[in-house]
Amino acid sequence: MDPRLLAAAQKAGIHFMGVSARLLDRSVAFDAQPELVTTSNAGIPQFLSTFIDPKLIEILIAPNKATVIVGREVKKGDWTTTTALFPVVESTGEVSSYGDYSNEGKSGANTNFPERQSYHYQTVTQWGEKELAVTALAKIDWANRQNIASVSTLGKYQNKTYFYGVDGLKLYGLLNDPTLNAPIAPINVSGAITWDDKDALGIYGDFLALFKQLQTQTGNNSLIDMESPLTVALSSGVQPNLGKVTQYNVSVMDMVKKNFPNLRIETAPEYATASGNLVQMIADDIEGQETAITAFTEKLRAHPVVVDLSSFRQKKSQGTFGTIIFQPTAIAQMLGV
Repeated sequence: MDPRLLAAAQKAGIHFMGVSARLLDRSVAFDAQPELVTTSNAGIPQFLSTFIDPKLIEILIAPNKATVIVGREVKKGDWTTTTALFPVVESTGEVSSYGDYSNEGKSGANTNFPERQSYHYQTVTQWGEKELAVTALAKIDWANRQNIASVSTLGKYQNKTYFYGVDGLKLYGLLNDPTLNAPIAPINVSGAITWDDKDALGIYGDFLALFKQLQTQTGNNSLIDMESPLTVALSSGVQPNLGKVTQYNVSVMDMVKKNFPNLRIETAPEYATASGNLVQMIADDIEGQETAITAFTEKLRAHPVVVDLSSFRQKKSQGTFGTIIFQPTAIAQMLGV
């Protein structure tokens, strides 16, 4: 070993005791640490191997079905409208035996003006600058998600008013309009009342009973027949019972479609009531006059975005008239299926 190299090592505090000069002739890293100063580790930070899926998973909410059941949604007035009048005209008249000089017999019309009140409501969204930046790290457009949530919130409440109206106002829904006829009870078949307990023929018998009630309500069975456009609205919880079959492998749905060719079935969770499952059979129209509509004043009014020091706020509002039922006799109900 080079004596100068050995002297330099000894001066640095490195001593080779009992080591041959031949071994020292090999390359030695004199600057290596004898032990670790840092914590022993064989990996990397976990977040570096974490994948964030760019597809956002939406939490599911119950569907808005009131307008689908009724058939049409209509704008009435605007956000300044507080009350709406719906003129109703009924033809009247009587005849008399003809005589050249007779003035007997008279025809005319009678009018009514039922009214409904509107209800306006709102929701507010807000988001901050840092909040936007932080959520952007997770690839979430936070301001846009706030807007989506506000539209969904307003839509859910609008649908609720279409079913239940608003307490304290002349604003009613499809399920609680005071002009509706009282629901009838299901047919008792050997002690079975609910569709869960009945067989296919028992359930189909309730369809026929509901249809007969609808005919009776509309007067002398003359305005509606089995080929009329009809809508049956019921709870999704009882819908599977329509798949029950007879001994000839014919389901309730098959019998309904065959005998009521223009009938459609819609489901909504609102028909599962505290008093039991409700079924409504609705004649879509009678002689061209629609039975009901859902109505609003403003479907969505987006107010100006308010800019604060480092945040933003925006109000959105809507207005509703609930469900306007022009012909309550064209809706038959059965409670307790």
